[in-house]
Amino acid sequence: MFNSILSEVIQSSILLYVTDEVFRSLQGQQVQHASVINFYMNLLVERSKEPNFPSVNTFNTFFYPKLRSSGYSTVRRWTKKMDIFAKDILLVPVHLGMHWCLSVVDFRKKSVLYLDSMGGSNDEACQILFDYLQQESRDKKGKELDTSGWTVHSKKPSEIPQQMNGSDCGMFTCKYADYITKDKPITFTQKHMPYFRRRMVWEIVNHKLL
Repeated sequence: MFNSILSEVIQSSILLYVTDEVFRSLQGQQVQHASVINFYMNLLVERSKEPNFPSVNTFNTFFYPKLRSSGYSTVRRWTKKMDIFAKDILLVPVHLGMHWCLSVVDFRKKSVLYLDSMGGSNDEACQILFDYLQQESRDKKGKELDTSGWTVHSKKPSEIPQQMNGSDCGMFTCKYADYITKDKPITFTQKHMPYFRRRMVWEIVNHKLL
């Protein structure tokens, strides 16, 4: 059954580069492939165009490593056709070797948050993104970002659900983003992950979030 679904995805998906490795990452206890993370984040952006959802932009999984290693100039053109300040939320997946995390800029709340399903904090990532916002404002808006009232911090392990294995970080990252972009409390747990994996296959097949 699962293989037939994967075959359908391979034939129907035009937004996702599909390989066996990509879809194995949605089975069992596999870590999610970057293409799955990117595809899901784009689905969240599409959903945000519907009524009663906060508006959302996202960067793909290559953005943060590029910004961190090479600075603003190397990602300056990434927003040539995108005004990040025009939306409510900006999602930034963060990959740490074999571990996925999520950074979220909420322009309504003036916050830069970092969410790690293994309890880590990453003040560096938060500050890099906050500095990026200031540089982007100067470059694209021609003015300084008003930094008063902003909060820049990592969520504590007690504040968000934590994974209980070594393979569900990608799923937690995607579901953090899902709940945040619905303005819903993050209430899922590790026990929901098998269902979320099956559900994500359906969502990828249908290019639509449930």
